[in-house]
Amino acid sequence: MSEITNFRGEATEPSAVDPVEAEVAKLMARVGERVRKARERKGIPRRVLSEQSGVSPRYLAQLEAGEGNISIGLLQRVAIALDHRIEWLIGEDDPWNSDALRVADMFRSATAQTQASVLRILSPEPAESLRANRICLIGLRGAGKSTLGALVGQALGLPFVELNSEIEEQSGMPVDELLALYGQEGYRKLEAQAIERIISTYESMVLAVAGGIVAEPETYATLLNTFHTIWLKTSPEEHMARVRAQGDERPMAGNPEAMEQLKSILTSREALYGKAQANLDTSGRSPETSLAELLSVIERQGFLKG
Repeated sequence: MSEITNFRGEATEPSAVDPVEAEVAKLMARVGERVRKARERKGIPRRVLSEQSGVSPRYLAQLEAGEGNISIGLLQRVAIALDHRIEWLIGEDDPWNSDALRVADMFRSATAQTQASVLRILSPEPAESLRANRICLIGLRGAGKSTLGALVGQALGLPFVELNSEIEEQSGMPVDELLALYGQEGYRKLEAQAIERIISTYESMVLAVAGGIVAEPETYATLLNTFHTIWLKTSPEEHMARVRAQGDERPMAGNPEAMEQLKSILTSREALYGKAQANLDTSGRSPETSLAELLSVIERQGFLKG
């Protein structure tokens, strides 16, 4: 019967193996196998790994065979040379079959913005804490987001930000030019980045966003998770009339079906807008009346703390 060597290099009979010694032996075998596998996956000869890590070929051979009583310091050198974390070599989970470890590695190499988004999604904090005192007005153009947003911000002493204005300020270009240059997809990316900046800047504020943002699932989910959202709505006729009153004749110019298209958009987005925590119909109401009702909604829903 072959003898067993303990982690101090002392010979011992199989029947006398201590449970702790057995666990140490298992650990050394696991580390050795993972070092060998990592080296082979990278196509690195043992001699090259020895040069890169400063660990002698003899130690590496013993380590890969599960027989080396290598120090933590030397093992860290090997891990660095293999471009792995030392936890990957000694942990119980197989690093090549563990989703948790793969996600952790991707998180480490992600941008700060992506890391912040992941932490927010996985955060155990209650939704109310994540939303802080941030209020977001959503709805189709002409519902009153800009007008009421500025008024409610002034009434509550909160900063008011229009998302499109934030995007234009950061990019140095009007939205129309951004769309022409980057297309709808590129603009949506700028939109998502602008929201992340706003979240990191403001704990208390009022935000007005473009009507189509609800069609971007990830961006809209961010809004719903980090803002108290209120859907401002009105009739198709008032939507169109308000847009034209702002001096924009484009919706009707040379397009006799503009009203039907507007109604279709409202119908298609109704379920998305309906995900907001609250809604307010501004049809037939003056800005002053709508402001009073909006302030009542905010107070009734408890959107502002303290």
